[in-house]
Amino acid sequence: MKKTIALKENHEFRRLYHRGTSSAGRHLVLYCRKNRLGHNRLGLTVSAKLACAVKRNRIKRLFREAYRLHEDEFATGVDLVLVARARAVGATYQDIEKSLLRALRENKAAAAQP
Repeated sequence: MKKTIALKENHEFRRLYHRGTSSAGRHLVLYCRKNRLGHNRLGLTVSAKLACAVKRNRIKRLFREAYRLHEDEFATGVDLVLVARARAVGATYQDIEKSLLRALRENKAAAAQP
């Protein structure tokens, strides 16, 4: 079982936005960059412009759960940031999961090598 730690520092998010590779699904954008830590770090971004706090927190819970269940499909030793799009508001878990897996397939740096 892989270990994933939360990404919290602003400068780490900014580094991923500028130097990482990105791929987009319908409900989210996935940014990925290798780290030299041997474990993954996951950051979640849901803008206050999208919805009230209750809905933003629900989106983050759905993102976390979708990532947790598909953690084995991600490469080891990467920083990941999931950015919610406006369509994520009111989306079902299945929508979020499908969008995450699509973004993962498009992003070679994030996908685990078979």
